[in-house]
Amino acid sequence: MRTHLKRAWTACAAGLLASGLALSAAAAQTAPSEIKIGTLYASSGPFAVASEGQYHGLQYWAAGVNKSGGVFVKAFNKKIPVKIVAYDDQSSTATATTLYNQLITQDHVDILMADFGSVLTSVAIPLAAEHHMLLIDPTGSGANFFTKKTNYLADVSIPSSTVWPLPLAHFILAQKIKRVAIVYGSNDFDASQAETLKATLEKGGVKPVYYHGVPTTESNYTVLLHTIAAHNPEAVIELGYAPNDIAFLHALAGSGLHFNMTFTIFPGQLLALMEKNVGAKTLAYTYTYPTPPLVAYPKTTLGPNTAAFVKEFTAAEKAAPNFLDAAGFNTGLIMQQMLATAPKFTQLDFHQALMDMSGKTTTLLGEFKINSHGAQMGELPPVAQLVPAGKGVTPVVVYPQDKATGKAIYPAPKK
Repeated sequence: MRTHLKRAWTACAAGLLASGLALSAAAAQTAPSEIKIGTLYASSGPFAVASEGQYHGLQYWAAGVNKSGGVFVKAFNKKIPVKIVAYDDQSSTATATTLYNQLITQDHVDILMADFGSVLTSVAIPLAAEHHMLLIDPTGSGANFFTKKTNYLADVSIPSSTVWPLPLAHFILAQKIKRVAIVYGSNDFDASQAETLKATLEKGGVKPVYYHGVPTTESNYTVLLHTIAAHNPEAVIELGYAPNDIAFLHALAGSGLHFNMTFTIFPGQLLALMEKNVGAKTLAYTYTYPTPPLVAYPKTTLGPNTAAFVKEFTAAEKAAPNFLDAAGFNTGLIMQQMLATAPKFTQLDFHQALMDMSGKTTTLLGEFKINSHGAQMGELPPVAQLVPAGKGVTPVVVYPQDKATGKAIYPAPKK
């Protein structure tokens, strides 16, 4: 009798346990009513123009997917609308730190996405790791971010700064330029590029005649330019954010100085802004990294190609997109594919989904390829020279040869 009762209780307990586990599993798999994507943007300060462009591109992507019912989430086998939860950090790292923490601990967002650039991304990385959240990093590419293996960081829409200058260095060496001056912003984004550029040039037998870091807030390059000129460089490379480039080019135009080659970064990302602020004459015959849509990728495996994106964005927004618009949109595409392929709705599954996409995915920005440290190793921009075209300038890709659309005009003509 006791044996029968014991068996009955055992069977009952087992049934209750199974039912409980089934209920728990069902509860765990309950789909949210919306996918909350938490991010920041800067409406003011030195990063505002680029940050708002990235945010605008993300909004454009979200509006598009929500029109079709949302993103498909494999973990729940259904489409779910996305909601962007965003706050204004005003280009301040202190404010950004507080707001990233709020997105994680108070808003409980499902996906955490960084603001534009390395400076505003830098404070999000340790917070995301502390809370075991995958940080989707659109445009923060500082080398210091990617020093160790991690499951909580993925640079998705811009290559790591350590590889950006490789085509530039190889172009300088191919042109047999021997005297190079490098001035750079003392931040993760610019300093890591400067280090790679210097090391690659020296490996090729060219030691820079001038190598100097300035504060990220630097706005007066007049004295610096004359100091550089005293070293008789053939090429002057200025690595900074858009406000640095504008200040540098203004100072160069007013200095009476001329260099055979001048390079700045942001004309390749925000050409219209740079033309407006420094003028086409000042930009003429300078060099830059051209990014989509200034260069196009006709074949993609995910989302529209570059030309189709430009056409669709322009029709919807009544304005042509710049690189940051494209980067924000591309980040949305990557997150969309991540959700469509991750078998479970967890941060680690999200990360693994991105790793599974790596090396097998091409978007409007080029090849998506991340390493185990979270660094983007694809999407590498070429080198272009800005040549006069009508009342403006247009980029002519001059290196590498397999992407070239023309030959460099070197030395640059005097203006």
